[in-house]
Formats: sequence, structure tokens, C-alpha cells
Amino acid sequence: MKEFFTNFAVTLVDGGSKINNVNAISSEKVLQNTLNIVYMAAGIAAVIVIIVGAIIFASSAGNSSSVVKGKNMIIYAVAGLVVIIAAFAITNFVIGSFK
Repeated sequence: MKEFFTNFAVTLVDGGSKINNVNAISSEKVLQNTLNIVYMAAGIAAVIVIIVGAIIFASSAGNSSSVVKGKNMIIYAVAGLVVIIAAFAITNFVIGSFK
């Protein structure tokens, strides 16, 4: 196991050569994968906020403060999703243009 990690580290630094069939990972791919994970986590959080806001809105029973709170949660979460999708598209375009 120690040999695997040593070879993996050498392969990452080596820049593309293969040692024991371990491929090197480019810095662009590492950045892209990291950002995709961040975007996925933010998207999941936004969807959860939309669901919670909808529950608050639906269970407000005419209470105006609950209606406003639920509506604002939904609006801000949808706006956040739009920003997340735009950031995803822009960063993937920019990272793809460096290849």
C-alpha cells in the first residue's frame, strides 16, 4: 500500500508519465473536480432551502410573517441556484479553454 501512494505521488509530480499504470492528474482536472463538488454541495443546499421555504410557506396558515419568510427563502434559493449554474458554466468554459 505504501508503494502505491509513493508511486501515485511521483506520478502526480511527474506530469503525465505512468508508473505502475497510475495516470497523472492535471491541475486543471483537480480544480474542475473540486469546483464541481463545491457547486454540487451548494446546489443541494439550495434545493433543501427551497423545500424548507415551501414547507414554511404552505404551513403559514395565513400568518403574514411566515408567508413572507417562506417566500423570501424560495426566492433567494432560486436566485442562488441561478448564480451556481452560471458559475458552473463560466468556470468549466474557462478551464476547458486552457486545454
